[in-house]
Amino acid sequence: MNKNLMYDVITFGAGSQDIYIKSKKFLPVSGKTFTTGQGICLALGSKVEVDDLFFSSGGGGTNTAATFVNQGLKTAWLGQVGDDCFGNLILAELKKLKIDANLIRKTKNKFTNTSVFLTYPGKDRTIMVYRGASDDLEKKDIPWQEIKNAEWFYLAPFSGKLAKLTEDLINFAKKNKIKVAWNPGYSQLKFPKPVLERILRKIDVLILNKEEAGELTKTPFRKEKEIFQKIDKITKGIVVMTKGGEGVTVSDGKYLYRAPSLSAVLPKFVDATGAGDAFGSGFIAGLIQKDDITFAIQLAMANSGYAITEWGAKSGLLKKGQKWPKTKVIKELCSSNGVCQIK
Repeated sequence: MNKNLMYDVITFGAGSQDIYIKSKKFLPVSGKTFTTGQGICLALGSKVEVDDLFFSSGGGGTNTAATFVNQGLKTAWLGQVGDDCFGNLILAELKKLKIDANLIRKTKNKFTNTSVFLTYPGKDRTIMVYRGASDDLEKKDIPWQEIKNAEWFYLAPFSGKLAKLTEDLINFAKKNKIKVAWNPGYSQLKFPKPVLERILRKIDVLILNKEEAGELTKTPFRKEKEIFQKIDKITKGIVVMTKGGEGVTVSDGKYLYRAPSLSAVLPKFVDATGAGDAFGSGFIAGLIQKDDITFAIQLAMANSGYAITEWGAKSGLLKKGQKWPKTKVIKELCSSNGVCQIK
C-alpha cells in the first residue's frame, strides 16, 4: 500500500447502511410511556404493507466524506465495516462517489452498522440503530503512517471503542501539523472536564448544535454570547453553533457571525438525515476553498439545505460548480465583556 498518499481531508466516524421504510400502516399513537409523547404502533404477529423502500449509506464518517469529494477535494474515509453484504454495499457506494477506500477496514467480529428508518407520511420518523463494526475501531487498527500527509482531519461523532480514539487522533494531527475539525458526539461530550479542555485547546474548528453547546458549557443555549465566551476562553479555534431552522452563529474569538437558514428559498423538505453532517463538512469545505468564514457559512447552509430535500444523507448534497443561494451573514465585533456591534 502507498504510504505517501496525500489527502485534502480524511474523515473519521461511523459508516452505516441506512434502510428507509415508508408505510401508511405505521399507526401514530400517543402515550406517556413514549419519551417523545408519541410512538408507532404495529399489530403484533401481523404482516405490514410497505409503501416505499430506500437504501443508502449513512453515518457521519461517510456522509461528510461525500460533501468533501463533491467539492472536488481528495478525500478518504478512515472507518470500519463488517465483512458482510451491507459492508460491501457501502464500499460500492463510496467507490461510485469516488471517495478513497484505501483506509477502510473490514472486520469479522461485528456486522456493519445499520439504521432502519420507520417513516409515516407527514409525521416524524423512528430510527432503529445497530452500532456495530464502525464503533469497534481501535488504535491498533489505524494506519498511522498512511494518514500523516493529510491537510485536514474531520472527526464526526464517535461512540463505543471509537470514542476512545478521539484524543489520540487529535494529538497525532497536532504533531503532524494537520488541521482538525471536531463535531463531538454525546459520549465525547461526557469526557472528563480535563480531557475535554485538553482536546479543545488543540482543535481548529469545533462544530456543535445548540443543545450540545449548552451541554458543553452548562449554559442555556439561548445565552449565546455567554456560551461563546466560555468556549473561546478554552479554544483558539473557530466555534460553530448550529440552530436548526433558526440558522447558525459562529465565533472566531473576535467576531460573531450570524446567518439565517435558507428554508424559505429551497425546495420542499423531505428528510433531515445527515443535515448536521452536511453543514459541518460544508463549512470546512468552504474554509479550505476560500479561508473565509462568511463564505464557509454560506456554503454550509446551502449544502445542508439541499441535503434535506432528498431521501438519505448524500443524495441532495451540493456538487462543485452547482449554483446555490447565499444566506446573508452579519458580522459583529465582540469585546471581552460580550458586548457586540455590527461591523
